[in-house]
Amino acid sequence: MAERTKTTDLGIEIFLGHLLRTGVVIAAILVFTGGVWFLAQAGGARKDYKVFRGEPAELNHAAQIFYGAIRWQPLAVIQFGLLVLIATPVARVVFSMLGFGIERDWMYVGITALVLAVLLYSLIDPAAR
Repeated sequence: MAERTKTTDLGIEIFLGHLLRTGVVIAAILVFTGGVWFLAQAGGARKDYKVFRGEPAELNHAAQIFYGAIRWQPLAVIQFGLLVLIATPVARVVFSMLGFGIERDWMYVGITALVLAVLLYSLIDPAAR
């Protein structure tokens, strides 16, 4: 039984490492591609940075960002890359919880569920409450 747990632990650790690495690489590619594309579209035009302007209103919600990324809008692609970057550690926590469940380590399942709840709560838009 102990040998099977070691094998399972190692497999889960390797999977989680690949998950994190893949998520970060995909996010970096999306942000870099969207950034280069955005700069190429700007055509060297100078911006007025005296007044800060945040992201456009249509990029405030995940569904709008996803729709814009599908339509190949550069700012939406950048925002989507950032969402992938944010989702990567959340996915790691979810799969960690599943791994602890497979090992029947219920205390760690509970602790990981608590961490997941805190992460998800922190991502909720305050305006949506």
